[in-house]
Amino acid sequence: MDPLWVRANMGRPRGPRRLMAQSTGATFGRQEAGQGWPGGEYVCWPTRASDAPTLLYLHGGGFIACSPETHRSLVGSLVRRTKGQAWVPTYRLAPEHPFPAALDDVKAAYRHLLDVQGIDPTRLVLAGDSAGGGLALALALAIRDEGWPPPAALVTFCPWTDMTGTGASLEENSARCSMFTGDTIRRAAKLYVGTADPSLPYVSPVYGDFRGLPPLLVHASTDEVLRDDGVRVAQRAAAAGVPVSLRMWARVPHVWQFFAAVLPEARESLTLAVDFMRQHTRASR
Repeated sequence: MDPLWVRANMGRPRGPRRLMAQSTGATFGRQEAGQGWPGGEYVCWPTRASDAPTLLYLHGGGFIACSPETHRSLVGSLVRRTKGQAWVPTYRLAPEHPFPAALDDVKAAYRHLLDVQGIDPTRLVLAGDSAGGGLALALALAIRDEGWPPPAALVTFCPWTDMTGTGASLEENSARCSMFTGDTIRRAAKLYVGTADPSLPYVSPVYGDFRGLPPLLVHASTDEVLRDDGVRVAQRAAAAGVPVSLRMWARVPHVWQFFAAVLPEARESLTLAVDFMRQHTRASR
């Protein structure tokens, strides 16, 4: 588990990734750090729809790798479907910056969108994949606990939500997950957790109290080791009275939504996610 190796290789192959991002038709622009914004990218549709939702999108990468640039094809595919805009912060990575650095950065990004950009929270959706999906859930818990204006909805793709590594799918799917084994997940978790308690809800949202959170969408694969991270979050949220949309796909890889250009299952997931966003941003107006 070498974070430098992972960072060097998670964004490859770069050429096809650039082509997939370009094919979305979205516009990508670097946004430098300032006024609480930790740095990152602004992604928009060239002719934005006036009623389109705004995304605060948190990229995955195991908390140790990836960036807004590695996730351009996925975020661009969402923006293409919403005809709206997305803000993708560059949060600090472990192990150099363990918990709570990433959470602090995305909390600052959320406040920046409200206080500086003037984004209406009833038009704002928190979204993320893998580690970013878990981070979006932790951010939603922090927003509620701080008493800040809540977003309209939460969208998570294959979220990583349990740093204690207790999900049964970590063993059950280790032989068929295309990206990880249960042991990989547990070793990566230690890099992010550092000296914190891994069962804290801000670290492992699966152990959180979901009462009062916005509507939640969870899409995951039946064959990935993180299957139960998503399923258990959806179950706990539903038990707390949160409107939940849980959908599982068989025989697709972790965060298959990257491959909308070639996978019909990716296009289906993204279309359903955008429908969910529109439903709840309309309902909150």
